[in-house]
Amino acid sequence: MAMIVLVSAALAIVRAAVCAPASSAAPTSTLDVLRLDYAYYNPVSLVLRRQQWIEQEFARDGTRVEWVLSLGSNKANEHTASGAVQFGSTAGSAALLARANGVPLKTVWIYSQPEWTALVVPAGSPIRDVRELRGKHVAATRGTDPWFFLLQALHAAGLAQRDVTLVHLQHPDGEMALLANQVEAWAGLDPYMAHAEFMAGARLLFRQRDWNTYGTLNVLEPFLAQHPDVVARVLTQYERGRQWSIAHPDELVRILSDEARVTSDVARKVLKERTAFPTPRPGEAQQRVLLRIAPLMHAEQLVPADIDLVAAINALLEPSAAARVLAAPGSTR
Repeated sequence: MAMIVLVSAALAIVRAAVCAPASSAAPTSTLDVLRLDYAYYNPVSLVLRRQQWIEQEFARDGTRVEWVLSLGSNKANEHTASGAVQFGSTAGSAALLARANGVPLKTVWIYSQPEWTALVVPAGSPIRDVRELRGKHVAATRGTDPWFFLLQALHAAGLAQRDVTLVHLQHPDGEMALLANQVEAWAGLDPYMAHAEFMAGARLLFRQRDWNTYGTLNVLEPFLAQHPDVVARVLTQYERGRQWSIAHPDELVRILSDEARVTSDVARKVLKERTAFPTPRPGEAQQRVLLRIAPLMHAEQLVPADIDLVAAINALLEPSAAARVLAAPGSTR
């Protein structure tokens, strides 16, 4: 679902939360159900779901924990904006797009620094340069990091979105379309991208690690205001999962392989060659990469013309919850 449709569908729910009376917004830790997403592009979420550490953390409150699969950042934003989950995993670009279009997201944690996207062509493709995509069919998932990566690559090559035929497909469907030669190129996402490389000889036409906008964990602003202790407790487990992921790289490969149903070689390429786990506190690194794509959002008319994207970035990034967790006794950071 396109991000613009997502915003219009979810804003009524979001506004109701934002405009709730102050008396109903007193901070509390009691929840009947805590819902988080998990995603194959968020390896720490897979660890937490497998280990059940969040379930153990909230068991004493009688809080039931539910997990919802996000197949892409656009779906994660849809889940979060609609209230289907309280914690959603996206790329930074998708979080900013939602924030700029009226969804009051707060990025409270950085779960990874991935090189999870590149432009991909099928085995045997004669295309060797991004400029050769003019007039071609290119698959991408609207509102996600691969989609923004594609736009940046086109602009860097002197092209615009109108110079290609965009085929809007969810990530796994994009891979299938590429391998079936239904499109000439695909803005890929791991682990599907690595799967296409290993299983079908797909080739990375263009890559640029610094254009990947980090993996961000987001909550709605009203939820953060009403449940700061819940956010802190979840992030404490995210830090536990991050440290476990760093200390157990081979087991992390097995988890991704099992969950995403990809081979160990695919999972190993994704995690050991393309994924880092930097400091999880949102800050200057994320601000820089988001500032890079801000002009694209205006150029492609993805946000209202009067939206101040610098202000939106500053409003999106919320380091205080992560700082609180990382400063707690026993933290390694």
